[in-house]
Amino acid sequence: MPKKEVPLSVLEDYIPSSSVPLILHYIRHYKVHLTITKKRKTILGDYRHTTGLKNHRISVNGNLNPYAFLITLIHELAHLVTFDRYGNRVDAHGKEWKGIYRHLLLEFMGAEIFPADIVEALERSLHNLPASSCADDVLMRVLKNYDQHNDALQFVEQLEEGSLFEMEEGRVFKKGKKLRKRFQCVEVKTGKLYLFSPIHAVKPLG
Repeated sequence: MPKKEVPLSVLEDYIPSSSVPLILHYIRHYKVHLTITKKRKTILGDYRHTTGLKNHRISVNGNLNPYAFLITLIHELAHLVTFDRYGNRVDAHGKEWKGIYRHLLLEFMGAEIFPADIVEALERSLHNLPASSCADDVLMRVLKNYDQHNDALQFVEQLEEGSLFEMEEGRVFKKGKKLRKRFQCVEVKTGKLYLFSPIHAVKPLG
């Protein structure tokens, strides 16, 4: 996956300007090699700890809106700080990471960077932070309100049952009933059944 190193001078292109000084503090303190990457289907960001002569490395999807980018970056910084303190002695998303992630989020929330609706969504998850922002349905719904380039996309939960939608790779599905937390959808071409998260962004057809 092609990646592009982010010059610190252009951080304002990716995150809210008011968050830049605080982010720079962490990036410079921990000597982070920050890169942006094209959209990835399964992850929003990634962290790789320092090894030998290599610095800590964090990558974030470049297609995210500024608030989603910042939250993803904070998520990965929490992994960095956790590794810095505990090495490989704790679980990747264990209580130590959750505590550090919570502390970082509260620091940024206290700096009045996020709009009120995002703060409210974050506060709801602080007691039990998910391993991925994508797993936080409430937060993802709120963050989508700040997207500027995906007006043609909708969440699966927004579509009527029986309606058709298209995935990025061109596969077409028909929305079915909700089974517990996910929607059962059938791929039109193959007839195979798949389960979709309510907040999976797709392109409606028709």
